[in-house]
Amino acid sequence: MSSVKKHIIKSAGIIGFATVISRILGFLRDILIAKFFGTGSYAQAFVVAFRIPNMLRDLIGEGATNAAFVPVLSEYSVTKKKEEFWHLANVLLNAGLIVLTGLVLLGILLAPVIVRLIAPGFINDVEKLNLTIYLTRFMFPYVLLVGLLAYSMGILNSLKHFSAPAFAPAILNLTIIICALFRQGSVSALATGVLIGGVIQLAIQIPVLSAKGFSFSFVSDLYHPAVKKIGRLLIPRIFGSCVYQINIFINTMLASLAHIVGEGGVAALYYANRIFQFPLAIFGIAVAQAALPTMSREALESGLDRFKETLSFSLRSVNFVMLPASMGLMILARPITSALFERGQFDRYSTFITQDALVFYSIGLFSYAGIKILVSCFYSLKDTLTPVKIASVSLVLNIVLNIIFMFPLKISGLALATSLSGSFNFFLLFYILRKKIGALDGYRICGSFIKVLMASLAMAVIIYFSAFKMNFNLFIVIPIGMMSYIFAAFIFDVKEAKEFLRQIWVLKRS
Repeated sequence: MSSVKKHIIKSAGIIGFATVISRILGFLRDILIAKFFGTGSYAQAFVVAFRIPNMLRDLIGEGATNAAFVPVLSEYSVTKKKEEFWHLANVLLNAGLIVLTGLVLLGILLAPVIVRLIAPGFINDVEKLNLTIYLTRFMFPYVLLVGLLAYSMGILNSLKHFSAPAFAPAILNLTIIICALFRQGSVSALATGVLIGGVIQLAIQIPVLSAKGFSFSFVSDLYHPAVKKIGRLLIPRIFGSCVYQINIFINTMLASLAHIVGEGGVAALYYANRIFQFPLAIFGIAVAQAALPTMSREALESGLDRFKETLSFSLRSVNFVMLPASMGLMILARPITSALFERGQFDRYSTFITQDALVFYSIGLFSYAGIKILVSCFYSLKDTLTPVKIASVSLVLNIVLNIIFMFPLKISGLALATSLSGSFNFFLLFYILRKKIGALDGYRICGSFIKVLMASLAMAVIIYFSAFKMNFNLFIVIPIGMMSYIFAAFIFDVKEAKEFLRQIWVLKRS
């Protein structure tokens, strides 16, 4: 097994395991939110209010880390002395503190305007509107905390340390759970948990950074050459993130129009997306995050052959996991939604609208996992502009599809539009990357896709009969589905199954 594949699998395993813990706690968090608030006004107010700092987290936090920090810091860690690396880290921290503090103050001031823009359906409900504005202002300092967390993640990931940043989201979910249980039925308790969790998330990074050699100091040379390079990479990423966030805002705006899509649309999309994100984060995002530093070094040092090999391996790996996950979510949408959320204020109607959205979200699961990989490739090549252009075209397509599908399919139409525009985004990224650097092992990737699809269809038939004809419990159906998929993968000669299992076995023994 090559050292690159071993590193990616091992790093993705660390990130994936941490994400499993975080997602389990996240589901417990969402189960409590669903139990106490269902898809009613309080749940919708919290979802909209928390979406705003989450948007800025992607814009200036995780997005900045993946697009600009990791490639440049990875280069510095290889080519420069340690003193220069840590000096640059302090320059970035000082600049980040200034920018993040300004954003927090501006966000608190403009919260009424922001809420009215992204949730126009709330304007006629004064109580819901005022609650959303209050929660938005209360949680906006989280932007500063999560921005600093993303900064520390960029430093540590560039040094190929993944565990401490990967486990941080679990802390956030745990604190929200504790606060929600401590003050049951209080939506303000959820917001309090967000802020406390942000503080603790950041605090656990500090000892690790210190052990790696970081020591904070005030610096005056904020015009460091590397900062300019990061800025050139980051500006297109900001625009790209803006495109992505506009997409989310449009979905939120349309979901808030209850007279078209039905009551509870904002919350239903949130719950469905949470389930959809589970396999995506555990494996798709984990592989992309683990592969980014490796691809950045390969693009710098080893030439494009190894870079392409890493890309092919990453895409075939996410294909091996995401396709069966997509099939499973589509078939088991109703029992999964019911088992997770249907209690307390989350009634049968809430289950119905959430399961329908989940079915249509799941169509795009592989595409969104693949997008993460392909965008990381462009970042590794220090090209952050191309993904922005493609995301912009996909945004326009998503808006058109939203308008087409929302009337006949209601809230499900918004999820379907998201999946179709995401698939378009993936194929266009692949096509442009192939034109940019040459052949991308497309026949091998396509062959793997077809074989995995056949194995996934075989699994789908088995879990359908197990769940709906034999009426097995969900906790029995899922293991049956996993075993049947592995068995079918060997029947259809899915080489990734053998390679994947062999590498996991080697990692266990190493």
